[in-house]
Amino acid sequence: MAERLPTQGPAHIMHALRAAALAVVDGANLGDVMGCADEVQCDDIYHYESTVPRGRLTLAPKSNGAFVIVDGSEMGTPGHHLHLDCCVTFMDSDGATIDCIVAVEVDGDGMIEEIYPIPLGVLEPHRDYRVIGVDRAEARRKFAQIGCVSFTRGTRITMADGAQKPIQELRAGDRVLTRDAGPQEVRWVGSNTVKAEGAFAPILIKAGTLNNLGDLLVSPDHRLFVYQRQDTLGAGRSEVLVRAQHLVNGQSVLRVEGGYVDYLQLLFDEHQIIYAEGIAAESLLVDGQTRPALPEDLAEKFAKTLPGRDTGLRADYEVSETLARRPDAVDLLRRASSR
Repeated sequence: MAERLPTQGPAHIMHALRAAALAVVDGANLGDVMGCADEVQCDDIYHYESTVPRGRLTLAPKSNGAFVIVDGSEMGTPGHHLHLDCCVTFMDSDGATIDCIVAVEVDGDGMIEEIYPIPLGVLEPHRDYRVIGVDRAEARRKFAQIGCVSFTRGTRITMADGAQKPIQELRAGDRVLTRDAGPQEVRWVGSNTVKAEGAFAPILIKAGTLNNLGDLLVSPDHRLFVYQRQDTLGAGRSEVLVRAQHLVNGQSVLRVEGGYVDYLQLLFDEHQIIYAEGIAAESLLVDGQTRPALPEDLAEKFAKTLPGRDTGLRADYEVSETLARRPDAVDLLRRASSR
């Protein structure tokens, strides 16, 4: 049985493939399925077989920097550790590139149980992809970017004085209004530009959908805070956190794919609930997954304080995906939170 170390922070959901979904059809490793970095050769051509079942890996960061598969994961064995082996860069026949994290599940004895390619873009069914790069160091940074809850350029943030300020204009030292701790200073504003596809395709919450002032565009796993005057959603509490991607309904909440998106992250001394376009939403939570996305000096600081920090802040507030995906969830949350 895998060692049960304490986890830090909320679980992260990754959409993963099984190794058999990617097999070499031309090259040095002809016939082999996706393996670890030492087994992947540049110029090998992999065929993506979309009929191989895919699913979600539900992971939690550990206090020692590792990751563990947790209960409720569609793939893998709860308690087994997951190792981020490398990042493979593919090129399709049109010249477009797609990064793919290769994650390795190991059992309690350290033996490989399964290998999971985690595409960061969209792999087209039954297409061929040529390997143009294999990078061990890049895997953890890419994985961290997925876990970083992010706003997008142009999002208006409520400042300590009530002013609405575009997030890209914020700087370290600026004071932002938080729900629970009043005005708090921003410690860091992170930014990165990525292709708006797959794991990085943002979620659009149209103006008014959750009583928001304007359109809100956030990363898929960004958790929104809603106070229900009555628990109409059936969450068992009035204060809830719900992931943006779980609210997608194809009408008022949409996944926006295509082109590029500028993502920005706000870091405070503690994980906070702030206001963006009038919606209460979380700031960046530093845990074992997201820490590699920080500048080195901040990463070292949080590495020292993480073991004693309540990084699971409001973990019990989170609404299950089953509840959040019910057809009337958005309407129920809007009505329940209306003044």
